[in-house]
Amino acid sequence: MANKKDTVKSDNQITGNVGLYFVCYKLSKLGWNVLPTSRNTKGIDLLIHKFNGDININKTIQIKTLSKRNPVPLGKNLDGLFADWFIICQGISMNEPKCFILSKNEIIDLKHTGKKGKEISYWLQPNKYDKKEFEEKWERITD
Repeated sequence: MANKKDTVKSDNQITGNVGLYFVCYKLSKLGWNVLPTSRNTKGIDLLIHKFNGDININKTIQIKTLSKRNPVPLGKNLDGLFADWFIICQGISMNEPKCFILSKNEIIDLKHTGKKGKEISYWLQPNKYDKKEFEEKWERITD
């Protein structure tokens, strides 16, 4: 029988999977070839690819999936932020989730630094990413 900790971890994995495949769907509809990476590993979540005339375009995406309007954890250091784009998929448990599309530089510029004793962690607060300039701006990835 699964304990509560295992159930919470499983629920988080399911939530992450729903966000991943929702973003895959949206990007595919925009003409991108989408390749998800191995789940539950550090690094990028998607490699996307398309031809634009004679130009071969490749980009990397990291997805942060949230059930509701929460801060986005970025980790204890920023070395793991190496995707070209970050997509925050908020309200994934609702019928119409909202996605916010931010570049790596925007994530770094807008981050919040949390300190608890000697521990430092980085977060992206909702008031920093939940803005019209990022909301459903899928074209930013192509531009």
